[in-house]
This record gives sequence, structure tokens and C-alpha cells, in this order.
Amino acid sequence: MTGTSPQRAAYAVVGGGAIGGTLAFALARAGHPVTVVDTDPAHVAAIRADGLVVARGATRTSVPVAATTPEEFDGTLGRVLLAVKAQATAAAAAWIAPRLAPDGCVVSLQNGFNEKLIARHVGAERTVAAFVNIFADVIEPGVILDGGAGALVIGEPDGGPVGARVRSIVSDLRSWGPAVASDNVEGYLWAKAGFGAMLAATALADAPMAGLIDRHRAAMTGLAREIFAVSDRLGVTLEAFDAFDPHPLRPGTDPAERDAAFDRLTAWLRTQPKDRSGIWRDLAVRHRPVEVTTHYTDVFEHAAREGLPTALLRTVIDGLLELEGSPHRMSESRLEELDRLAEPAVPGHLPEAAQAEAVRGWLHEHREEMIADLAAYTSRGSASDDPDELDACLGWLRDWLDRRLGTPQAEEILPRASAGDILVRRYPARDATTEDTRPVLLLGHYDTVWPTGTLDTWSFRRDGDHISGPGVFDMKAGLVQAVWALRALDALNLPRPACTLMLNGDEETGSLGSHEAVVAESRGSRLAMVFEAAADGAIKTARKGVGLFTVTVTGEEAHAGLDPTAGASAVDELAHQILRLAELRDADAGTSLNVGVVEGGTRSNVTAGRAVGHIDVRVASAAEQHRVTEALARLRPVGPRTRVEVGGDWNRPVFERTEHVAAYAELARRCAALLGEDLCETSVGGASDGNFVVAAGTPVLDGIGAVGSGAHARSEHTSVSGMVARSALAATVLASLAG
Repeated sequence: MTGTSPQRAAYAVVGGGAIGGTLAFALARAGHPVTVVDTDPAHVAAIRADGLVVARGATRTSVPVAATTPEEFDGTLGRVLLAVKAQATAAAAAWIAPRLAPDGCVVSLQNGFNEKLIARHVGAERTVAAFVNIFADVIEPGVILDGGAGALVIGEPDGGPVGARVRSIVSDLRSWGPAVASDNVEGYLWAKAGFGAMLAATALADAPMAGLIDRHRAAMTGLAREIFAVSDRLGVTLEAFDAFDPHPLRPGTDPAERDAAFDRLTAWLRTQPKDRSGIWRDLAVRHRPVEVTTHYTDVFEHAAREGLPTALLRTVIDGLLELEGSPHRMSESRLEELDRLAEPAVPGHLPEAAQAEAVRGWLHEHREEMIADLAAYTSRGSASDDPDELDACLGWLRDWLDRRLGTPQAEEILPRASAGDILVRRYPARDATTEDTRPVLLLGHYDTVWPTGTLDTWSFRRDGDHISGPGVFDMKAGLVQAVWALRALDALNLPRPACTLMLNGDEETGSLGSHEAVVAESRGSRLAMVFEAAADGAIKTARKGVGLFTVTVTGEEAHAGLDPTAGASAVDELAHQILRLAELRDADAGTSLNVGVVEGGTRSNVTAGRAVGHIDVRVASAAEQHRVTEALARLRPVGPRTRVEVGGDWNRPVFERTEHVAAYAELARRCAALLGEDLCETSVGGASDGNFVVAAGTPVLDGIGAVGSGAHARSEHTSVSGMVARSALAATVLASLAG
């Protein structure tokens, strides 16, 4: 099979099933020498006897094709289209490798992510990436049922530029249909992983795909979002194909836009001759194991490394494994259960209105003690850059917590060499009846932006309901409220869940020394309640990711007057770069970029040899974070004698409003209603430690702390009434999570 005709390249199709058979038929009909290599002797015998047959409705068309089993094959392989099931990839690649010509290649026309495995056998230089979405089925030996139009994309692995080899293969495969070349096959494969998970879910029931997807949009959205959360973390740019658009299925999209995408998809699926998936056919007709378990191995591995949840996807895979050998157990009730998992019910059980009112009344009666605690706490300086102040403040906090909450079940001090130590205190549940026994993480920080000595000129002040002072809003009142919420539940003998109080001392400087510990603690927690200040009274269900970067330009110094052309100005080059950076802003996507500090040069009569710009970037989505990262990596100098270097990194990931975040926000809203309060939610540009926690897969209630304004300003303030109301809200949420 190394021979070629003057006009048509020869192909070996390894795996002559639905995909391989469809493409082999098209290539052979276009005049290409084609050999099908398949492990099914009956399929091979039928092709030898009657040709390869494609059925379209009642019409059957045959084309002569050479066919052989692997054991019978004797020759050299040139262009190979690999179309075996994903679980057979390793064995097929091992068979191909010793037979593949030095200038041959293997095109991975399979479901799943198989290119790296193929490359381990034949080499990366002989591996070609591909995405295929062809609806077809083998309905009898030698006969392929045409499933209608689909998509086919070919490219180099890892997004390499499209070369002559790929263009030639694409040109040949256009004998089938609209094959295209792309440098982002990975984007198609990840989009297909989301779509494929939806199709896999339909195999849990014995009904047409289009109707199941239409009726169970919550489950389908949840599945796609689990997968796209992983692709976002990997920096993949998703690509739409056929009637499937992945973008409306990502978190934070407009529900109307998402429904319109489902309408388009299900309408298209209803036009396809094939109304059930190949996975369904494997289970119900062929009675053989499904390959989908192999498709998602990479997804599960990446998700585990990134700490991302995959509960829905695992439920689908487990369900399909249960159905192997038992297709009679297919049921739409399995999809109804997925709907319930995808749209989690509001967690917890609300206490009686009288109990909520009792909590509020008790806290109102003890408001002066709360204010006294805040006054004492505020009188302790805790500048982020003063280790001695931080140590002293943490010592005071430990003593105060002992007095207010008693001895904890356990305490840990996590030392930090270049930041304030981390305090972790664990308090057991009391009278809790919830099945979820994981603790609720009460998260906060004790450092402030206010420098040492601020208290000499500005101290805690109370004027009626108004409270001001360094750190009262961000976030000392929040911690006092959390502690008094626990005290109220104890005093009134109301149940509470297990709680872990965690305080770090470097949040205001980016949590560089503490974020890993915060994430580790959050992964064993049911919920993180972040006692950062509210935004005009609203809790925060989305926050932007933050990047802190520097652009450093190196030029050539010279005397600006005596020899003005000898130098290369770093300041001029930085000005060019700043204009380029400004083009990265996208208000509609929620992306801001600010070059806040610029420095460079030594004297006005010296061409600047060095200049630096300090950049603050805020993004509202992982996709925008990836876009900005790539753009910064591509910065190149305008001047030929200058050098541009980008330093820094993303300080905090994006805090996206997941379904679970929304569910806990709804719980908080209902608890607030019991207390006679209207609670709103909002998205903000500022970041918190909640960004790390949400990105690790644990839901967050953020901004449940102080009500007021003026963070990081001399106008910083909160109120007595706000402290009572927010402490009561925290207590009511905790009580609801105990039942």
C-alpha cells in the first residue's frame, strides 16, 4: 500500500466501522486506492465479496475496496486513517508502528483524545490530529448506514501550523464532504467531548436523542459545563461545529442564549437519519462494552489535577457500565436523576421563622458586646507588611476566640516565613441531622492595608449607628459577626454544622503564602462562607480573576543630544507596547487592563536604556484569561534594537457563578427573607480568597460580612444595625445547614 497513482494517494483505513467505513467508501469512490484493515472477519469477508456498501434510506451503493484482517496483512503502510474504538488505540498503534513507512502518517479519526498515545508508538512527526463528527452505523457486515452530514477537521498535534501534508489529506477527504484544516483541532475535540457526553447520557434511555436532550436540558448543560470547566482551565479555545455551539453552555451565559442553542441543536438532530447514538447501539443492539469510558479518561485526570468536579459525568459513565449486558434497564428516570444533580436543590432546611427571629433578637440584645469586641479588635494594628503586628494580633485573636467560643476541638497554626501565620480552628457539629457531615469553612483574613502607625491618627469611632476605623469594613467586622453568629446558635440551643474557622494574614497582598492551604482546606468542606464585606449589602456570587504583570523593555543608551540616532529608547518602545496592551481591553467581555505605574530612563539627555510598565488585568472568564495570557506571550518589540520581556502571573483565578454557588446564594436569600431582609447578589471586579476556593470546586458564599463601604479608604465604615443583621443571617444559614 505504499504505491500511489499519479492523481490519487493510497490510504489504509484501520478500523472499517462507522467512521472508517464512511471515509473509505468516499475515498475509493473518488479513485483512491483504499485498503480496509479490520479485526472482524465477517466484515472483511463481506467487503471482499460485495464491496464496501453505504446505505442511504432504501438505496444501497457499493464500491470495490481491498479488505484484510491485521493477521493477513503483509506490506507497508503510508497514509493511515485510524478509526478503531478508543480502547483499541494502543493495540492498533502498536500494530501500525513497525509497518509504517518513514514518510507515512497516522490520522486519528476517533472519539476521545488519542494523539499522544499514537505518537508514543509512531512518533509525533508521523501523527496527525483530527476531529470527526460523522453520524453513521455498521448495520450488517460490509454495510454502513449513512447518518447524514457531519464535520471533519484535520490539523497538526498541539496546534502546530497547518502544513502541506495536512492540506493534502484534507483535499482528499473532501471526497466525503466539508473537511477543513485547522490549527485548533484541540478546540474541536474538547467541544466534541461536551457534545459527546450529552449523547452518551441519551444512551441511558431507549428514546431518540433529540427528544431526550430537549427534555433534559439541565442535565445536558451540567455535563457540558463540567467538561468545559476543564478545557477552560487548560486554556483551550472551544470551536463550534455542525449545529453544536459550546459557548452558550459555559458558566455565566444568558439562559435565553443557552435555550436558543438547544433549540438549534435539537432541531438539527431531528433531521438526521440516525436518531440514537452509537453508544446506545453498542448496548442495545451489539451487546458489547461501550468505548465512552475510555473517551473521558483524560477529562477525569485533568479534572482531578485541577480539583474540578465531575459528578455528572461520572454518573453517566457509571450508568452506562451498569447497562452493559442489561439494556432492559435503560430508563429516562436516569436522566431525571441527572437533572436533579445538575440543578441542585437549595441546600439545607430553613429553620422556623420564630427561630430566625429569636437569633436576631438575641444578637440585638448583645449588640453592645459585639461592638466592644470590634473596638478591641480594631485597636490591634495588623498591617500586611508588619510581621510583629500580625503576630501580636493573631495572639489576641486566639485569646478572644477562647473567651467567646471556648476551646476548639482542634487548632492548627500554619507558620508562614514571609507573611502572617494561618490560624485553623475546628468546632464540632451540635444536634446536626444533615447527611452531609463535611464542615462549613468560615474563611477570613486578619491583615489590613493600613500601615503601622495608622491608629496613632485614626482609631475606632462610633457615632450612633455609624462605626469607622481602620479595617472595620475590610474585614474585622466580618470576623466579629461570624463569631457572634456561632455564639447566638449556642445560646439558643439551635443546631449547627461542624465549622472550621480559617484566618490568614496575607490576603491583602495576594494570599501568596496562604492560598494553597486555603484550597487544601476547602476541598474537604461542604461550603466556604467568606466573611469579606458586602457590596452595597449584596453578597458576591462572581468575582474577576486578577493578573499582575510587568513589561520590561531594554534599549540602548546614548547621548540624546550629541548622538540622537545611536541609542534605542526603551521609553519609546514601552509607549508602543502600552498602546498594544490597551487593545486587549474588552468591556463587553468584562476585561480591563490598566498600566498603572510606568518608570524608565535616567536623565532627559540620555536615551533610555530601560523602562518598565506595571499592569493590572481583571477578567470575568477563564476564556478571557487565556486570551490575555496568549497576547502577553506574543508581545514583540517594534524597534529592532530593543528587547521586551513580560513578567508576573495571574494572582487569582476567576470566580464564576456556578450552579452550586447559585444554590447557596438562594439559601442565603431565603434565610434573609426569614429575617425580614431583601438580599441581593452581584458580580464585582475585586478578588478574594473565594476565587481560589470556587476554582477548586467548592461552592462559596462571599461578601457575607460587613455592610458599609469605603474599603481601603479613610471613609471606611460599617454600622451597628448592619452587624446585627449580618450576624443573624450567618447564624440562620448555619442553622439551616445543620438540619
